[in-house]
Amino acid sequence: MLSKLYVHARTWMDSDEGATAVEYGIMVALIAVAIIGTVMAVGGQLNTLFGEVQAALQ
Repeated sequence: MLSKLYVHARTWMDSDEGATAVEYGIMVALIAVAIIGTVMAVGGQLNTLFGEVQAALQ
């Protein structure tokens, strides 16, 4: 039983699938940080713009 677990763990560690999954995870995290940063930087300006449009329509 223990030897099967060891062989399975060793096979998983030697494969490239784990590394690829980690790379995709890092890419998704970086994209999420970029989106959050952009929204935070532009969010206040958009709020002001929509406020001005709303005031002009009233």
